[in-house]
Amino acid sequence: MSAVVDWIALEWRAIVIPGAVFVATLIATFWLRSLGYERVGLWVKKTGWKGEQILVRATRGPSVLWCFLVSAYLAVAVSVIPMQWKAPAHDVLASLLVLSVAFTLYGLARETLDYYAARWKLPAGGLAPAKTAAKATIAVLGILTVLDIWGLPLASLLMVIILVALVVAVVFKDPFADIFAGLQLTATGHVKEGDFVRLPSGEQGNVVGIGKRYTRMRGLDESLMIVPNRKLTESALVNYGRPLKKAKDPFRFFARSHITELTGLRARNLRELADTLKTAPDPIVYYHTHHFIFEHHYLTPEPSNDFGVWVADVLGDQALGERLASVDTFEFTSLAMLRDRLVSIMEESLAHAGGSRDAPVGREFYFLKSRSVVFATPYVAHDLREFVEALRNVSFGSLYFHIFESRMRLGKGRNDFSTWIEENLGENDLAGRIARLYPYTYTLGGLRSALIQLIEKRIK
Repeated sequence: MSAVVDWIALEWRAIVIPGAVFVATLIATFWLRSLGYERVGLWVKKTGWKGEQILVRATRGPSVLWCFLVSAYLAVAVSVIPMQWKAPAHDVLASLLVLSVAFTLYGLARETLDYYAARWKLPAGGLAPAKTAAKATIAVLGILTVLDIWGLPLASLLMVIILVALVVAVVFKDPFADIFAGLQLTATGHVKEGDFVRLPSGEQGNVVGIGKRYTRMRGLDESLMIVPNRKLTESALVNYGRPLKKAKDPFRFFARSHITELTGLRARNLRELADTLKTAPDPIVYYHTHHFIFEHHYLTPEPSNDFGVWVADVLGDQALGERLASVDTFEFTSLAMLRDRLVSIMEESLAHAGGSRDAPVGREFYFLKSRSVVFATPYVAHDLREFVEALRNVSFGSLYFHIFESRMRLGKGRNDFSTWIEENLGENDLAGRIARLYPYTYTLGGLRSALIQLIEKRIK
């Protein structure tokens, strides 16, 4: 114990001077810290700056540590510690100070970006790329500063970092491009989950998720598409926005194909034509009043039928042929009603004329029928936007099936489109407009355009 007392009596300056420097510096730095916050408060009152709380919150805790580190650094500098120990002690203290400042700067940058994101009403994560860039920049600068403090060769290290970065950039060019594009999509909000988009390459559908590298889209046929993020940022895509009202049940597009069959029935004159037509099955009536529309879809059809054409061309009764041809099929909601109307016109003519001439041999009227094969297409619509996009792509066979087949042959009295739009979407006005379209005066291409125009006018 006496030896320790003797050593302190001899070396008291080696203890007291560093201690005094540490305490004095600590007091001075705490005073400067307090003065600094006071000046900032006065400046805020004068300028009305809104970022005071961010600055104070980010630096209040770390600044206490800075005061101790600076005080310890000066205390070590005036101490009698051997140089081989003093230099590492200085390096440790300086490194701790640099790392603390770096963490503080990152926190300050993050809170500042959050503040302006809320002020500018950016979408959630809108400044995520800026945060990532700030974090990387501050981390690199902090590490390089620490390495410089310890005397490591920065020039060689920087060259290695640059070479590695170039190799990584070349090898992972596409993944990095996709990741950056994903950050860009999130930041700008130009494409969001739920949007309906169409790419120039033809892909279209609802965005169901935006990942780090890929965006998932649900197509009109309910297939799941995985699209690289860069494809959404580099191409001139069309974004139709958020989905419209969802239907109770989706609309599934069907198409039809048909085979024409001989029935073995024929008529040589008007009497036989009327008598055979009275009992003819619906497929026969449907074929002879509708086949021209689909087989010659590129022409604008007239409200004609095979019966009127045969009577005028073969039997030579132009007046009766015109009466039969002028029967408007759109007025009838069933094939039975249409058949009765045609038969009544023939019976009326027979009553007045008393009969008709026979057709030349080989030019009798042969009754035909069509056997339809209905099959599902890959197109499904959950709202009007998906519906109109599917309508652009379905075949004429599908369009014909849902407009003509459903109304007459299936006895619904109206087309499938109007029924679905009214019952599943509640769009009664639009359903009525489509139902009132007179399809017999359009080509199938023109009918498709008219339907698209009506629906697009509604969704805009």
